[in-house]
Amino acid sequence: MDLLLLCVIIFFSRILDVSLGTVRTILTVRGNRRVSALIGFGEVMIWFLVVREALNTDEKSIFIAVAFAGGYASGTFIGGLIAKKLFPSNHLVQVITSSRDGELLKAIGDAGFPMTVADVYGRDHLAEKYLLFIYIDGKYLDKLKGIIFEKDNNAFISVSEGKASYNGQIVPVEKRK
Repeated sequence: MDLLLLCVIIFFSRILDVSLGTVRTILTVRGNRRVSALIGFGEVMIWFLVVREALNTDEKSIFIAVAFAGGYASGTFIGGLIAKKLFPSNHLVQVITSSRDGELLKAIGDAGFPMTVADVYGRDHLAEKYLLFIYIDGKYLDKLKGIIFEKDNNAFISVSEGKASYNGQIVPVEKRK
């Protein structure tokens, strides 16, 4: 087999099997073990065939290893993009304001983000602050962060992936149907 063709096959096969691995991992974490097992079978079958071909070739070139590693790196990147599109996530955003400022609350509310507000104190037990709990669709995270930092560039923001929410809204008011 021609060296260039072999490298191209290895490169794109690695993209495919590593992307499948990313999807399989997410499905496993989310509890979909049957589909994960099927994807895992395909993933390892592709990997095995590619490794066998790469190791059994008469070609002795560093480009085979470069294609293998490059396919892996590209597959990691592409798998992440695929996962983001296939498995959108929600986020629990917790914000500790640097001071008790109603302008930030108004700006977040005016943008349509539902939130819960709690009074909190800093470590000196003197500086009054707000703790905001905001559960949102992940695609609005950048918009929310922009609003927060525009009004309070010293706010502490913690973002966690949300597994589920009940009895509430997770999209801005203007996006609700």
